[in-house]
Amino acid sequence: MAHVHVQDATASAPARPLVLPVVSLRSAAPWLLLAVVLVGLVGYFVGAEQGATSVFAGNAVHEWVHDARHLLGFPCH
Repeated sequence: MAHVHVQDATASAPARPLVLPVVSLRSAAPWLLLAVVLVGLVGYFVGAEQGATSVFAGNAVHEWVHDARHLLGFPCH
């Protein structure tokens, strides 16, 4: 794993190199894919889970995400 050394210019003490890890796209790809899937699921349940495209019958999901729906500006009434 390679490291990038950056000098900390704001400290009054003698400068020590700041070591930042470099993460390759290949090693980050599974986490990025998981994040995209989770954000997509949350976006679906908050924004579209009700009516013609509902996965679960009834109003349970709607009531669980009702406040989030209003917070994000989705119409629900």
